[in-house]
Amino acid sequence: MIVAALANKRGWKVAERREANDDGRDGVMSGVTPIGSQTEADILALIQRWAAAVRNHDRKGILADHDPDIVMFDVPPPLQSKGLEEYDKTWDLFFRWHRPSDAFDVLEVGITAGQDVGFAVALMRCSGTNGEGQHTELVFRLTIGLRKIDERWRIMHEHHSVPSAAVVYTKAL
Repeated sequence: MIVAALANKRGWKVAERREANDDGRDGVMSGVTPIGSQTEADILALIQRWAAAVRNHDRKGILADHDPDIVMFDVPPPLQSKGLEEYDKTWDLFFRWHRPSDAFDVLEVGITAGQDVGFAVALMRCSGTNGEGQHTELVFRLTIGLRKIDERWRIMHEHHSVPSAAVVYTKAL
């Protein structure tokens, strides 16, 4: 398994757990380290709910734990999205490529959290079909920043990225 190979190379422990998704399909969740606190468990559950909502194209579920003032950096344009309405629009492009039967899985996750601020880093896997009918798979990085507001964890920042061999900027941002 790719996850185990990556984790072993980095010296991380990997605990794989298979669980049924809402639609009955198996999903893979591999934790980098055991969850050591209720706070980390709560954030992991939030990430799992979000991934399940994406897999099932459940827009309400995707948005449920995001703050109204979320800032997101994504792989395809736009470079950044500010606010829940702009964040919601970014899923239109993704859902033209991704079908509910396609992958959207958390491969690895690491969580660091205090009483009211936390962040998570993850390797994710998704797949979809382009306009020519070609099925492709993508492993990408996810970083989220969270705040606990009124006893509830909220995603304040979400960043998706893929490795790049070279980036050339033609004009300043």
